[in-house]
Amino acid sequence: MDKLQVNPTQTFNAPLLFFIICSTQIGVGIHGFQSIIYRDAKQDAWISIIISFIAAHIVVYIIFKVLELYESNDIYGVNINLFGKYLGNLINLTYIVYCGLAYFAIIKNYSDVINTWVFPSLSASFITITLLITVSYAFTGGLRVIIGVCFFSFFFSLWILVVLLFPIEYSNINYLLPVLNNDFKSLLKGAYSMTLTIVGFEIINTIYPYVKEKNKAQKYVHLGLMCTLAIYLFVMLVTLTFFSGEQLEKSIWATLSLFSIVRLPFLERIELITVCYWMMIILPNLCFFVWSAYRGVSRMINITDKKFVLIFSVLIFIGSLIVKTRIEVHTFNDYFGNYAFYIVFIYPIFIYFIALLNKKVFKRKAGRE
Repeated sequence: MDKLQVNPTQTFNAPLLFFIICSTQIGVGIHGFQSIIYRDAKQDAWISIIISFIAAHIVVYIIFKVLELYESNDIYGVNINLFGKYLGNLINLTYIVYCGLAYFAIIKNYSDVINTWVFPSLSASFITITLLITVSYAFTGGLRVIIGVCFFSFFFSLWILVVLLFPIEYSNINYLLPVLNNDFKSLLKGAYSMTLTIVGFEIINTIYPYVKEKNKAQKYVHLGLMCTLAIYLFVMLVTLTFFSGEQLEKSIWATLSLFSIVRLPFLERIELITVCYWMMIILPNLCFFVWSAYRGVSRMINITDKKFVLIFSVLIFIGSLIVKTRIEVHTFNDYFGNYAFYIVFIYPIFIYFIALLNKKVFKRKAGRE
């Protein structure tokens, strides 16, 4: 059995999973997820968000069931144990590619926001290089440093939610009516459209072996999911009651538009500060995706973390030169969202049944012997 050797200096306490989940689920997607969900579910978009998180809770439960069957392993080790070295590594490669694409999606979408809202003339390549250097520095510090970034990112970003209380003064609750006016298929389509926004919780597939109190891990992951649900639900309800349907469908970054109406005596363009500060929020996402990719690659070949992050960063930068325009970024988001749905929501269910079948076969063989 291919077991992961865990360095005790990199282990962490289970309660920190709450901050990890919150930090990895809140990123650039929150800038403009509202209009995407609204096109499918209209004023019932907030219900689609609830449905998407119910699905996330179910998937988390299944992921933990699989990981508990192979307690000392992550998803990469589980795949090798179930499917053998060659097929298992091929499946692992698809997960590594997913991590790389997720990393790329975050960087390109954030660069797009920076160029649109703050520095229109600033080179996108300069933004990409800055992010790559920052993430590489945090990544080489190890898992505990990345978790520390998550912890501080969570608390330092709470003021952003307080700012969203200002638009409530202009809200119209009638925009939410009639409730449940859309069919269940539309609600499910809206929930499916949330995929790109809420991915990140699947990080437990790779960090589970590093948790000290594994019996408490699942509780804190579910608590983290509930926290991010509350945040996305709050943002969506504020948006739905502020914008009319026509306005919301035309809004690309509805959350930033909400920030732009806030006027403080000492600060006029608060959305500019928010966009720049958002780098602190996406940093944990980027760090964990590159760390997860490294965990998979290091199982296949002997490579140091510094050499890996250098090669990884170069590939991401080359990709950023290929995907340039906003239309190309949105097209990439659509394709990646479909890919992420199967990796994050479908594959854990598939592997769970394979793992159960595998355990039963081994029990029968042991019983015969």
